[in-house]
Amino acid sequence: MKNKLFLLFLSVAVFATAQIEAPQPSPKAKVMQTVGLTDVTVEYSRPAMKGRDIFGGLVPYGKLWRTGANENTLITFSDEVKFGGKNVEAGTYAIYTKPGKDQWEVMLYTDTNNWGNPAEWDASKVAASVMAKTEKLNMPQESWTIAINELSMGGAHLQMMWDETLVRVPFTVPTQAKTMANIKRAMSGPSANDYYQAAAFYLEADQDLNQAHEWITKATEMNPKAFWIFTRKSLIEEKMGNKQAAITSAKKALALAKERGNQDYVKINQDNLARWGA
Repeated sequence: MKNKLFLLFLSVAVFATAQIEAPQPSPKAKVMQTVGLTDVTVEYSRPAMKGRDIFGGLVPYGKLWRTGANENTLITFSDEVKFGGKNVEAGTYAIYTKPGKDQWEVMLYTDTNNWGNPAEWDASKVAASVMAKTEKLNMPQESWTIAINELSMGGAHLQMMWDETLVRVPFTVPTQAKTMANIKRAMSGPSANDYYQAAAFYLEADQDLNQAHEWITKATEMNPKAFWIFTRKSLIEEKMGNKQAAITSAKKALALAKERGNQDYVKINQDNLARWGA
């Protein structure tokens, strides 16, 4: 009798502590993207269509929507950004929306501890509210999808897609301000690489080319065997409209790249020289 009781107790204990792991109908997803120098992360759940009418049906028009399923859909910015033109401090926000047939209201909400919609909406917790037009996708999207696309040095688009609907909200990041601050700090005691990085940024960001040329020249003086620096110098000189100087720098870069056996830079400079007729 005691053995039976012991076995019964053991069985109850096992069933009490066992956990069944099974797929969720709306699986979790996480999107991590660096935009310029800013890290952006989105965490959300992905319900599927499963033959249902989505917007105007499962998700009513004009009603507050959790923008996904289960816990709050969250977006985190590592820096202060402009979201749809609105200033948003660094931090984590819940994304709420009011879908409409022609446009959506997209809101960033500071309270991120809700399951679904808040029991009581607090307008003071809305960090940003943006109106975004709906667009039609070329083909239906079976699962609710959030992406960060259309990347540039200074921003991107938060894209939300389901069924045949696409909504996107542009946001900008402080890449230029952060890079300028980094350059300013580095210039107090710059290395050849600091000068190179600063000049490369000025070239890509369409900043003062004369300043970029001054920095890249100092970089070549400090590291006269760096074929990649001479290559960048030639591109800056091309953009300044000084083709002859660009040819001279590219020939120097080509010779150094051949000397070091770097075939990638050999080809880059050969292609540039051919493009310039040299």
